[in-house]
Formats: sequence, structure tokens, C-alpha cells
Amino acid sequence: MENREIVAAFDKVAKLRGWQQLHTAKNLAMALSVEVAELNRHFQWRDNGDIHALMQSENAEEVAAELADIQMYLCKLAEVLGVDMDVALRSKIAENERRATEVVVGGAP
Repeated sequence: MENREIVAAFDKVAKLRGWQQLHTAKNLAMALSVEVAELNRHFQWRDNGDIHALMQSENAEEVAAELADIQMYLCKLAEVLGVDMDVALRSKIAENERRATEVVVGGAP
């Protein structure tokens, strides 16, 4: 799904539930952090083998649902803040590549 489709679906549910006024930058950022914490509950105290087994089990859908929640809140937060995520991602990837090159060429960061 494209970001705009995600936001449209998110907004549709918000409108049906009367939640639009709650979708401020602060509230969305807080909700995003809660969703990340819910994802982390699936991984806490597990090693890589346990996580691999989890993702092969019927509980993998729960992890996928948390990732979907995270993406929805992130897309909505970006929209509220007026951030074009395509532009932001391209800029950040370019910065990371530049930094990686500096570390390789120049030694330690």
C-alpha cells in the first residue's frame, strides 16, 4: 500500500469512531511508541532462534499486526507534521551512505 492509502484507511476508521481530534502530533507519536512497545513484547527475552520459531508459528500474525499498526501511526504522524516520507527516506539513505563511506575511507567515526 502507498502511504496515502494507509492514511486514508486510518482516517476512515478515525472518522467512524470520532477520533480525528485526537490525532495530534503528540498523541500520534505517543501511540506510535506504544505500538513499538507492543511489538517488543513479542521479542523480549527471546534469542534469534526463539524469534525465528515465533515467526513460523500461528503467533506470527500478531507480530505482523503490530508492524502494521506501527506503519499506520507513522504514516499518519508524517502527514500531520507535513513530512514527505519519500523525500525524508531518500535523504536519510543518502546521509547513511555518505557516513558509511566516511567510516570506510577515514577510519573510525
